[in-house]
Amino acid sequence: MTDGKITTAKLGHDGPEVGVQGLGCMGMSFGYGPADADASRATLERALELGVTLYDTADAYGAGENERFLSPFFKAHRDEVVIATKFSLSIPPDDPTRRVIRNDPPYIRQAVEASLKRLDVDVIDLYYMHRRDVNVPIEETVGTMADLVREGKVKHLGLSEVTADELRAAHAVHPIAAVQSEWSLFSRDIEPKVVPAVRDLGAALVAYSPLGRGFLTGSFTDAAQDLTSGDFRRQQPRFTGDNAMANATLLELIRSVADAHDASLGQIALAWAHQQASVHDLSVIPIPGTRKPTRVEENTAATRIVLTDEQLDLLDGIAAQVAGTRYPDMTFTSAGRE
Repeated sequence: MTDGKITTAKLGHDGPEVGVQGLGCMGMSFGYGPADADASRATLERALELGVTLYDTADAYGAGENERFLSPFFKAHRDEVVIATKFSLSIPPDDPTRRVIRNDPPYIRQAVEASLKRLDVDVIDLYYMHRRDVNVPIEETVGTMADLVREGKVKHLGLSEVTADELRAAHAVHPIAAVQSEWSLFSRDIEPKVVPAVRDLGAALVAYSPLGRGFLTGSFTDAAQDLTSGDFRRQQPRFTGDNAMANATLLELIRSVADAHDASLGQIALAWAHQQASVHDLSVIPIPGTRKPTRVEENTAATRIVLTDEQLDLLDGIAAQVAGTRYPDMTFTSAGRE
């Protein structure tokens, strides 16, 4: 395995150059069971050595704990990294287990100040609306986000899980540098409408969960049986019971391609995600999450795997066969509102 750095891609017309693969940092503090803090810190450092410069977090990951955890790393490498964080999932004081979607201007201002403080930075490089509150006009939400740019608190704007129409309406208010949506061999619902809109507007598509939250690596088969009680994948329909059993059989197609490249399942899933840039003619930056330096090495090496047209065709039909939805409630996704 080579230590060569990955190539770069641009976040939108006027956005920064970033490594063509980013790092999802959520699991270092939240969502995927216990994490080893030292290993996570080593992962951050190794990723930077390999050319990973886009680091993705959110205020909702561990109720701000993920932002606080990342802060020392960002401070040590401020001129080398692009910090992406998000707002909109508010935690009610009377029930810390709940998340309420808020896009209203007063909340956005409260959220950005809290993130700046936790991150201990003067400006956030890429600030996302994490989820869409349909009760607030998106023009109002993005208008407030644009004010943050003018005030020097945020450099670039992003949206997560928006429909094509929502993206176009937002972009009319202020340029959108990046749209973050789930995109993988198992999740392709953004391709008919969202992807063309992202391309037309010159934004980048930041693909979260390109490894199907680990399922595409073969690291677990049934979340209810294989993962710890605090792992939120146990609540995702496609990863438990009969759905998980059916979906596990789909990995055999990926394995056949992996064997041809002497690669892992995860590397083929990532190579597929990277090649969507040329398939759809837009900038694509997958952000696989990991907490191990060796996994970062494996993931970034996938940027150098080129799948043949025949292999792409073979993998093309997998998503249509996946059993179960991405989330129990899909109304919070772009697919649930298209």
